[in-house]
Amino acid sequence: MVEIRLENLTKRFGEVTAVLDVTITIHAGELFFLLGPSGCGKTTLLRLIAGFLEPDRGTIRFDERCMDRVPAHLRNTGMVFQNYALWPHMNVGRNVRYGLDIRHMDRAEKARRVGEILALVHMTGLEERFPSELSGGQQQRVALARALVVEPDVVLLDEPLSNLDAKLRLEMRAEIKRIHRRSPRTAVYVTHDQKEALSLADRIALMNEGRIIQVGTPEEVYTHPANLFCARFIGGANTLAGILRTAEGGRGLVQTELGPLWARLGPEAPALGKSAVVAVRPELLRPASTGDRNVFTAEILSRMYLGEMVQYQLRTRTTELLATALGSDLWPGALGEHVQVTFDPDAAVVFPGEEPA
Repeated sequence: MVEIRLENLTKRFGEVTAVLDVTITIHAGELFFLLGPSGCGKTTLLRLIAGFLEPDRGTIRFDERCMDRVPAHLRNTGMVFQNYALWPHMNVGRNVRYGLDIRHMDRAEKARRVGEILALVHMTGLEERFPSELSGGQQQRVALARALVVEPDVVLLDEPLSNLDAKLRLEMRAEIKRIHRRSPRTAVYVTHDQKEALSLADRIALMNEGRIIQVGTPEEVYTHPANLFCARFIGGANTLAGILRTAEGGRGLVQTELGPLWARLGPEAPALGKSAVVAVRPELLRPASTGDRNVFTAEILSRMYLGEMVQYQLRTRTTELLATALGSDLWPGALGEHVQVTFDPDAAVVFPGEEPA
């Protein structure tokens, strides 16, 4: 296990800047996620760590060793690709053993390592099968085994579950967590799936336009977003626009077309009298009771039953909102009915809004 330190890392492709001035430390043994929308630079950053690309500026260190010009095959990393990248003409045993073969390891040690790693990924007994005879989940287990069998300092995973169906993705999330706990390695995992990141990561780096916007535990990035982009990307926050009128005790009063709304001030709070946005997550909207703050009226546009939750689309005078509830109806009334909606002031965050042109 090694600590990975990226310092002022930048990578450009012609006029496109894919990674811009990234500085971050990934702790030894950590399951660290790079999360963000397509095109945000997360895969480029992973490939820089792997050595498949060279940075235009900045430094990559594994512990104290500078890796900037160290070729990929000398970095002692294991890579798990999105498309598995298994050799179709090799059976499971040979695919897993391949990295040991090119290291010219003796036969007994190779057999020991392959046996142990196949047991770890629950593939014992399938050594003679070929990739075409395996399910997607089994192929992904083989890809994980191949990456781990060489005992890498760093494991790099590039959207490894994106080709699996929903049920297999859930199963493999649990498997990756179990495997990392049983065989801890410094691991960097790229995904655009926020649920995947929230359920697996020790820490998450949220990226946008080549930059790292926020780093923290899943709980930190979800409950304390650094800015409006973070609030919208993770958890799909609803937004209500207005003007910040009051700021006191860590809370702000935003005057909106729905009335005055209280929320806690975000890290980038606007100045008094400036445009502001109140961001509140769908699961935090609820029916209003007597004495509640932040009460407004909304029309029920739609109700969708999703099994574990009920999802509502609501319409106010100025915008549409999403509300969710686990297991039961919030508003059992008919579509088109007007209801009173509220949220706790500490459950929402005030960020700067767009100033009018």
